[in-house]
Amino acid sequence: MRIAGVDDAGRGPIIGPLVIAGVLVEEKDLPTLQNLGVKDSKLLSPHRREQLAVEIRKIAVKWHIIALPPERIDDIVTNGKKLHKLNRLEAHTMAEVIAVLQPDIAYVDASDVLADRFGKHIEERLPFKIKIVSEHKADRNYVAVSAASILAKVERDRIIAELARQYGDMGSGYVTDPRTISFLEDWVRKHGSYPDFVRKSWKPAKKLKEDIKAKQTKLE
Repeated sequence: MRIAGVDDAGRGPIIGPLVIAGVLVEEKDLPTLQNLGVKDSKLLSPHRREQLAVEIRKIAVKWHIIALPPERIDDIVTNGKKLHKLNRLEAHTMAEVIAVLQPDIAYVDASDVLADRFGKHIEERLPFKIKIVSEHKADRNYVAVSAASILAKVERDRIIAELARQYGDMGSGYVTDPRTISFLEDWVRKHGSYPDFVRKSWKPAKKLKEDIKAKQTKLE
């Protein structure tokens, strides 16, 4: 039996893409992943994630990754309920990944508060019928999903590192990171608006931009 694990990285940051990764493995190879120390990417150091990503690709039958750029996220969340639309976008993207992998069964880390509903949103976009196991904390409970979480995180980190090489240190891309806030403040002061790799529809992005402009007006 072929098992797929699917997970995301970068759902909440203000900078960079939302990355969805899927890993297809033979059921007999799941213990091998466990023995390697594959686990939820959040429990691993960046260096260890890089090491494990190499090993995962060797063991996997196939893997597939989709990076959703900020403008795609902004397009679907500008109007209506942001969270609901983001959940649906993520579910449908996971369906795209699963369609490429063509597993016998797929385990996914549910982003919706209702895990079953998230699974149904995936099923509605699949061109074939398979069992979808949609659960919270699937990245901790199923090693195939852990493997997918590692590939997703490594890919997002690679994209952020490439942006940093082009535009300067922007931290992790999360609003809790002072380097990210400092980068965005400097950018808006210089250019008057955000670059394409920022999620402009995010409330923190809107507030930060308003605060910067208010400070500039006050100084003037």
